[in-house]
Amino acid sequence: MDKKPRHLMNPLDFSVEELESLMDLAKDIEANREKYAHACDGKKLATLFYEPSTRTRLSFEAAMLNLGGSVLGFASEDSSSAAKGESVSDTLSVVSCYADICAIRHPKEGAPLVASQHASIPVINAGDGGHQHPTQTLTDLLTIRSLDGKIENLTIGLCGDLKFGRTVHSLINALIRYPNIRFILISPPELRIPDYIREDVLIKNDIPFEEVIKLEEAMPSLDILYMTRVQRERFFNEEDYLRMKGFYILDKKKMTLAKDNMLVLHPLPRVNEISVEVDEDPRAAYFRQAQYGVYIRMALILTLLDIKV
Repeated sequence: MDKKPRHLMNPLDFSVEELESLMDLAKDIEANREKYAHACDGKKLATLFYEPSTRTRLSFEAAMLNLGGSVLGFASEDSSSAAKGESVSDTLSVVSCYADICAIRHPKEGAPLVASQHASIPVINAGDGGHQHPTQTLTDLLTIRSLDGKIENLTIGLCGDLKFGRTVHSLINALIRYPNIRFILISPPELRIPDYIREDVLIKNDIPFEEVIKLEEAMPSLDILYMTRVQRERFFNEEDYLRMKGFYILDKKKMTLAKDNMLVLHPLPRVNEISVEVDEDPRAAYFRQAQYGVYIRMALILTLLDIKV
């Protein structure tokens, strides 16, 4: 019988030791691009994106192309047979005949899990609704480890849309497994962290955290500031979105309150929550973060395909 494929649905699918090995591989890829240039010759990645994406889709495609493989797929639900009513399970049963590995983004929570149950190839969750975004979390962990030198003894501020932000939910789940992590959750009351994260993840695991409304109040104690956008697509009406959209704007003045070595991360895209004037600050790490996203996805593809170089 063929070996059962391994999937990535959420960050907890990998142990801390496996995450460290994955990040070590990503760092080796960063240092030795030519060594990996033909690792996936003849392999195909299917990118099935049922909702819009720029960075995640293109970084997956760049990762596979950098490894010498090729890419096929679709960039919106309208351009796939989903528009005709085809189920995710049927799509994956068919795509398994065409590709060696698949990355899927879907607006419905749990859809990638359903996809993985009907696939004979590795499936990567590239984001499902407001639930999980594990490859962004891998990117975040690699960025922190690369630029800060460690993932421990850190005070991490998560700012903005903590209710619907799947990147935030995934990151919290992953970070609580590292020593001495403390969170400051910065949001308006309407966009506070969901109860299941607060109760079942933070409180249940005795993780120190506090919830504040003012960003200025948190800035001086942060080692990492993780900014997020208020997501128009998660709101039921435009009025609520517009009211929340400008709640937090990180600018030069607020950056003067921060430590000299604090890192600013953002999963991107940004709208107005980080002023462009902050881009020149050496602590602004979000564009370097996007580059690390390619390296970690290259490492993930190799790992799930069990390719050794």
